[in-house]
Amino acid sequence: MIGNQKKHEKNTVKLEQLTWKLGYCVEKNQLPDAFIPSVVPGAVQLDIAREANYPDYNYSDNYKLFRWMEDVYYTYRTHFEKPIINAGEKLWFVSKGIDFQFEIVFNNELIHAQEGMYASVELDLTPYLQEINILEVKIMPAPKRHAYPEDKTQASHVTKPAVSYGWDWHPRLIPLGIWDETYIEIRNESYVNDVFVDYELSEDFSVAYITIHAKATLTKDYAYRWELKDAQDKTVVSLEGLMSPMLDETITFTSPTLWWPHDHGVPYLYDSCFQLVGSDGEIIQSVKSKIGFRRVKLVMNEGAWDEPATFPKTRSVPPAQIELNGRRIFGKGTNWVNPEIFPGVITQKRYKELLDIVVETNFNIVRTWGGSIINKASFFELCDEMGIMVWQEFPLSCNNYPDNTNYLALLEFEARAIISRIRKHPSLILWCGGNELFNSWSGMTDQSLALRLLNALCYELDRKTPFIPTSPLYGIAHGNYLFNWKGQEVFDMINNSHHTAYAETGMPGISPLETLKSIIPPSQLFPPRAGTAWEDHHAFNAWDENMETWLCRDILDEYLGHAESLEELVFQSQLLQSEGYKAVFEGARRKKPYCSMVLNWCFNEPWPTAANNSLVTYPSVLKPAVAAVRDACRPMCASAVIHKFVWSKNELFTTDLWFLNDTLQELSGLNLIVSLQAGDQDLRISEWQIPDIKPNQHVAGPTITCMLPLWQVKLFKLILVVQENAAYNAEYTLIYRTDKT
Repeated sequence: MIGNQKKHEKNTVKLEQLTWKLGYCVEKNQLPDAFIPSVVPGAVQLDIAREANYPDYNYSDNYKLFRWMEDVYYTYRTHFEKPIINAGEKLWFVSKGIDFQFEIVFNNELIHAQEGMYASVELDLTPYLQEINILEVKIMPAPKRHAYPEDKTQASHVTKPAVSYGWDWHPRLIPLGIWDETYIEIRNESYVNDVFVDYELSEDFSVAYITIHAKATLTKDYAYRWELKDAQDKTVVSLEGLMSPMLDETITFTSPTLWWPHDHGVPYLYDSCFQLVGSDGEIIQSVKSKIGFRRVKLVMNEGAWDEPATFPKTRSVPPAQIELNGRRIFGKGTNWVNPEIFPGVITQKRYKELLDIVVETNFNIVRTWGGSIINKASFFELCDEMGIMVWQEFPLSCNNYPDNTNYLALLEFEARAIISRIRKHPSLILWCGGNELFNSWSGMTDQSLALRLLNALCYELDRKTPFIPTSPLYGIAHGNYLFNWKGQEVFDMINNSHHTAYAETGMPGISPLETLKSIIPPSQLFPPRAGTAWEDHHAFNAWDENMETWLCRDILDEYLGHAESLEELVFQSQLLQSEGYKAVFEGARRKKPYCSMVLNWCFNEPWPTAANNSLVTYPSVLKPAVAAVRDACRPMCASAVIHKFVWSKNELFTTDLWFLNDTLQELSGLNLIVSLQAGDQDLRISEWQIPDIKPNQHVAGPTITCMLPLWQVKLFKLILVVQENAAYNAEYTLIYRTDKT
């Protein structure tokens, strides 16, 4: 039933709260036997699990209980009395997200059918109204391109997240249902459907040439009023005039304050308010948003035009350098995946608790991965406010998406909705066609029609934001994902590689002890074994059956010996993840300016894995590696090149010193002390008088060598102390052996 009527503007009333129930059946033309309470937004699976008292799907292999729900037809149903609708008003049904293929039936009449979860639904219910009304949303089974194999390729013809069909860190759980805000609303017959505040910045950023694009349905003459207010609530520019169905009005705004990522300035936002005004001066409708002024380009990395060195001359690497407001920004960040298996339960609060960690880790960019969902509006609003740049991928990943007419029509329908919504956010700095589409397991090329279509749509709707067809591209790295890959340590990989960007590079780490105890039955906890809940939660056979991914016990045993307890195993794994990620981030930063970006795989996870490359265990539990990465990504810090992980007595220890500076600050007069620490023994081995450090540049220092003495320890530390400012200090934990075996 409908609860209170809440007035937004004159003759605009949102009706809350619709009470929904859910029924299901195995055939489309059947009627559900019964209906159960439903939470909207949410997921059909969660409603059923709640009603039937299913056990927690995060625990052990309970997620398998949901498997049957993929192939069932669902009906959401609500009923309400006819509300009071005045002359000149209409009743609308609005849903910002329904997953995936569905029909909407109102009072037993089919009024809408759709395939696609990102294009919102807005339907005029007025012609069908009765005194008592029944509204139904009928959800079809999960789309599958083929019955078998049951893997991500089943989603290669739709825009559903491929990850839901099973991944190396995600169980096979395919959400269905109403997943975003859904309501009915009384509107004036004349209504503003969309407002887009577009702009061009002058070359010196001193002027913004603003164009107001507004679309409206009008039944009579109305005026409009638009104003832009600064952070002090002062109106800085305004427009008014006669409203039209397709309004395009321009105005010049001088001296705009620019939007910056949080580590380069203030993510400054203005308040935009567009109003539809009646002949008597009354405000019929207001459309409010935040506006950030910035100019983003993707430009060639320094030195990239020198490749290849021989003829025929052609570009060997694509531009991967972010230029924001004329300044080259080094991207330090992470790959963001859906924070919940079921997107219907994601809230603004959930996004914020994770994005707070992003900022605290000194990240300035997130890559929203193409195998995952397109995030809700509150995600982008928070990134705008917090100064986090967003690399946005379309919902394509690791599949060969077809050139056929049906898929391309669906992709265009969804992509137009995605672009039109996200282009309004200053945090958006890059469009990408999708994840790993040019690889052998995907088989797409730059001639694939899906990618040509996405490029064309981005050019049509948002040409000022860069577009790349996929990641990786030649010159941009994905991998390595292990501490030791076929005999090559992470230190060798990062020190000897030559890439313009590291869009994915990972390091596995076991989840904290408390998480393991919450997902693995006590009888299976130790030792970890394949075929148990450890494997269900991706510790075994998750990625490569020839390796123990993601637990990697063989690597842990090689470096630190066989763990005799779960606590020891957790310590070993988390140590390697911390030191490995520290090496990756600092190593990539030292390759600046040729290298312009480093993003780890991955930041978060939608359910608790036993082991994974994530920094944050579900829901928001920090692994120790977060602290290591936070230090490695400090705007200014000392850094040492680590050449290998295991060292022995009487071996010549070697390291190269650096000072990293990604800020506009200039430093001088710094003195660096280099020491080795083994237990309670400290060995001072060198000192470096750091030369003057220029803004946004790194300084390479001397190579330090020292013969290692005999210690009675298994681990030792390399410690860098900047005497003038402890905030620049750094330390590294390494393995020590009394022999070279």
